[in-house]
Amino acid sequence: MCKERSAELRAEILFKQPESSHRGDCPICFLPLPLDPKKSSMQSCCSKVVCKGCSYADYLRQLEERLGRVCPFCRHPTPTTQEEANKNKMKRVEKNDPVAIREIGKKHYHKGGYDTAFEYWTKAAELGDAVAHHHLSIMYRKGQGVEKDEKKGRYHLEEAAIAGHPGARYNLGWNEGMNQRYDRAVKHWIISANLGDDGSIKTLMALFKQGKVSKDVLAAALRAHQAALDATKSPQRDAAEQDY
Repeated sequence: MCKERSAELRAEILFKQPESSHRGDCPICFLPLPLDPKKSSMQSCCSKVVCKGCSYADYLRQLEERLGRVCPFCRHPTPTTQEEANKNKMKRVEKNDPVAIREIGKKHYHKGGYDTAFEYWTKAAELGDAVAHHHLSIMYRKGQGVEKDEKKGRYHLEEAAIAGHPGARYNLGWNEGMNQRYDRAVKHWIISANLGDDGSIKTLMALFKQGKVSKDVLAAALRAHQAALDATKSPQRDAAEQDY
């Protein structure tokens, strides 16, 4: 009975709609950050992720006032070399900044240093970083820097999804679908579609055509998906897309 109740409580947490995606809001304009990472940038000096619109507005201000380039958030001078940027990140790592820790882990991962990447991502995940949880789920699934472990991989995928990571949520949906738990799969895709995930809404549309999702469910998901996309838009961001 305790195991059953534990599973019920876990499901309640897992299927609760997050208030926002794991990306959160831009710290300057306070609008939700787009899911597309190309529409924002992480500052190595403070680890803040600033939307393209605010970066562009600050860039124009600096040009107009003939100022040197600085971080649009904390005003630290913009690094002119990758070495400078890496030093900034390491300073943040020393302060237990989960974003910086995750980014250093990514650097090691892409160089094939899986053991070191695993250490960094484990620490970042312990500090609550959703992306690190997602990365760890992949490492456990592939056996990179650690022995393959489906249970631990699933745990980290769920933790990323709970924290609002649409990609993790989308993958959970496919996992459930592969195991023929279609009701759970659809729940996952609705949640990620509500966060603005394009892959999830396309999957729900395909399921509707197959008669596996009702018209009302799809209509509600389409409205929520569009609302999530609209929330990330602003005239400033539109101008940046055109000129920056």
